Amino acid sequence: MKHPRRLVAALAALVLAGTAGAVVVTRSGDAPAGSTAAALQAPGKARELSDAEKKSRQHEVDLLLGKRATAVLKGDLNGFLAAVDPKQPKLVARQKLLFVNLRKFGFSSLKYFTADDWAAPKLAEKYGPSTYTTRVMMRYQIAGVDPTPVQTDLGYTFVRRDNLWVLVEDGAIDETLSRDGHRQPWDFQEVALVRRGKVVVVVGQRELALGKTVARVSQDAVAAVRRHWPRGWNGSVMVVAMPDPQVMATAWTSGDGRGWTIAAKAVTLYEGEQLGKPSGPAVGSRIVINPALRKDLDEDLLVHEMTHVATVPIGPLVPLWFAEGLAEYVRCRSVEDDPEWTVDPYRKTVRSDYLPGLKKLPDRDAFDANGDRAYGQSWWAVEYLADQLGMKKVAALYADLAVHATTDSAYSAILKRHTGKTPAELTTAVRKFRG
Repeated sequence: MKHPRRLVAALAALVLAGTAGAVVVTRSGDAPAGSTAAALQAPGKARELSDAEKKSRQHEVDLLLGKRATAVLKGDLNGFLAAVDPKQPKLVARQKLLFVNLRKFGFSSLKYFTADDWAAPKLAEKYGPSTYTTRVMMRYQIAGVDPTPVQTDLGYTFVRRDNLWVLVEDGAIDETLSRDGHRQPWDFQEVALVRRGKVVVVVGQRELALGKTVARVSQDAVAAVRRHWPRGWNGSVMVVAMPDPQVMATAWTSGDGRGWTIAAKAVTLYEGEQLGKPSGPAVGSRIVINPALRKDLDEDLLVHEMTHVATVPIGPLVPLWFAEGLAEYVRCRSVEDDPEWTVDPYRKTVRSDYLPGLKKLPDRDAFDANGDRAYGQSWWAVEYLADQLGMKKVAALYADLAVHATTDSAYSAILKRHTGKTPAELTTAVRKFRG
């Protein structure tokens, strides 16, 4: 095998915030402009606002947020900072850096709007009765990368001063937001972007050489996926290879038993989502590289993750063994595209160590208990299907399951229709398959 101690990658279909269908906020019956100002400026403890006053407040803040989005698109730094509290130099500096970073991504569209109010008693105590803490949705589309707009959420706090809303906090409720979605590449240090064809790589500002290396490896990985995955994919992808461990991730290990280090994640982007609500269709993915492994990045690792990028938009219902097994199948095929390399040691390990105990195709519990074994078994299942059906029919099975496998019975029926086998019969065949 090309990398006998390869760190196994994991697909992380993580949430990127937003509400399905909540493209823009439109409000009817707004109270007259400024009607909340007198109430909010009253000294002492804030009284409960009426529904009309709350709608007016949201409307006013939405207008402010709309101006900030326009300022990003037009390159107007002063317009972007106009609503930021000038009494807080650290906040101003963070927001200025945010603007600089956002300008580098090349948004074809960008909208900010309020999503829902958040109770933040400590912030209200700190800033007074006019304090307004809200989750803000950032709906954006990066030109040449995102086929449609996607969303992420922010936590902002505003106060009313001189009849105007002022941003006073830009991260005080981060812990209450979606676990990974709001930690975007532009929210940390200054970034540099390297563009190679349809591949965009994000690194730290002083890491252009690393960015160029990752971009080259990424392009090769895209080409490998397109060689071995028969359904169309245009190869558009963003690879995040920044030194900050919190960018779109909270942990770089997985599994409860014999866990594994996650070398990279394919983080799924959804058309829209809010906490506790349906996420809507998957649009694509970002690939995020473990900061500790950025300088030792291997093409075959990226091929695995690129396969997820190519297949996730098909549908969310494909079983885990198939999603991961397919990514491993394409990775192994790409390794053996080079006649000097082979995955025969991997085959030997799977046959001797992983197949004898196979009683069912791996589920989430199996991956958590022993990641190496679960990945190997899943890969072998796809190897069997490719041998028996050919990859075009494997792709047809994948697409059918991804869209229609809504129940266990539907899963079984689809599998039987495409392979002639029940899940139990397929498991037996995979266990006996020698390759």
